[in-house]
Amino acid sequence: MKRWLKRIAAVIIVLGLMGAGAAWYVRRAEAQPLSFRTGEVARDNLVVTISATGTVEPEEVVDVGAQVAGQIIAFGQDKNGKAIDYTSDVDETTVLARIDESVYASDVAEAAAQLEQAKAGVQHAEADLEQMKAKLGQAQADWERAGKLGPSEALAATSYDAYKYGYEIAKANVALDEAAITQSKAAVTQAEAAVQRAQRNLAYCTIKSPVKGVIIDRRVNIGQTVISSLNAPSLFLIAKDLHRMEVWVSVNEMDIGHIHRGQAVTFTVDAYPGETFRGEVEKIRLNASMTQNVVTYIVEITTDNSSGKLLPYLSANVKFELSRRENVLIVPNAALRWSPRADQVAPAAGVSGPAGGRRGAGNSPQPSAGAAQAVANGRSGGMLWVPEGMKVRPVYVTVGPTDGAMTEVEGDKLKEGLEVVLGEQPRTAAAVSTAGPSPFTPRLPGRGGRPAGPPGP
Repeated sequence: MKRWLKRIAAVIIVLGLMGAGAAWYVRRAEAQPLSFRTGEVARDNLVVTISATGTVEPEEVVDVGAQVAGQIIAFGQDKNGKAIDYTSDVDETTVLARIDESVYASDVAEAAAQLEQAKAGVQHAEADLEQMKAKLGQAQADWERAGKLGPSEALAATSYDAYKYGYEIAKANVALDEAAITQSKAAVTQAEAAVQRAQRNLAYCTIKSPVKGVIIDRRVNIGQTVISSLNAPSLFLIAKDLHRMEVWVSVNEMDIGHIHRGQAVTFTVDAYPGETFRGEVEKIRLNASMTQNVVTYIVEITTDNSSGKLLPYLSANVKFELSRRENVLIVPNAALRWSPRADQVAPAAGVSGPAGGRRGAGNSPQPSAGAAQAVANGRSGGMLWVPEGMKVRPVYVTVGPTDGAMTEVEGDKLKEGLEVVLGEQPRTAAAVSTAGPSPFTPRLPGRGGRPAGPPGP
């Protein structure tokens, strides 16, 4: 019984010592001063941009379709004598494909036969007209003789009337045959048009390139039947010139006011990481689109592609250049966002002005005349904090454009290489690095301690 009481008492004593040691270690870590994360004021160029995404597109694309229906029986050949396919270089009038022309050849033959028939009809009508003219001459002579005799004992009244009406009928027949000739000639014209239409349809069976360019899409195979209806089926897509490309970019309505024609643009594509391409704004399309209550406009950017690296329909990460500042002082944006606590400010400095509303001991920094003029010109004021031992002191600056990561700053006390505070190191990291290891951490052999293991008796 006494042995158990002794063991319990020993455990309680050990736990108490461990608790006291842990409390001492924590107090020691908290007593360590905080460290600051710092950066430097640098002198560099600053480019203010708007970011957007887009797609690389050929500058001009021609969609080649079929104007007649039928089965594809063969492809044409490109400049190298190979069958037309993707990336084939073609010239104007190069044969791209052929459609089965047997039906359309029959239509041409039928239309030609109808034309010959119409021409024969004209000849027949002309012959009828000559015959009617001869009959008219005979009827006219008979009527003239009857007219001289008149109704008398030599010429009965009925015969007189017969000559008269025969002459009138002959004149009418001539006029009728003349109309028949006109009708026959119109039939010839109609038949000629039918022949031309049939020949044109037959020619459509041979699909030719309307422009010089590169095949970027082939949408048909040999043996496939194309059906031409109200919309011509698309067979080939030809880019006229891949040495100049366009980038179509969707720009938010909040940023579209900063975009203008001729504006410099840089963009990257995932196919060539680390390589930057350049272009300029060509036009802003006015047909905006709305998606989930967000209005966007398509901006067309032209770029040179003499190298041939840019392929159609690559995704592009675009930056529109709004302004460029050359050889200016810049700081990370974190330096302008960070503000110290009152106990971190050096006793001889205070905080006032545009950077904050707190005041400390001593005189508050005042902006210089140049900085005040910059603020008057529309620039905002800001405050940078410079480490001074375990404290920080403020430096009043005027803030210029930013690219999202760095910001231009101006101030009489600024210089290149000046160290400024970006933030604080986490307390745990600072405490562990300065307070040393915990006394309860086992020590390894050969480093000033005994081997880790259970304590001896």
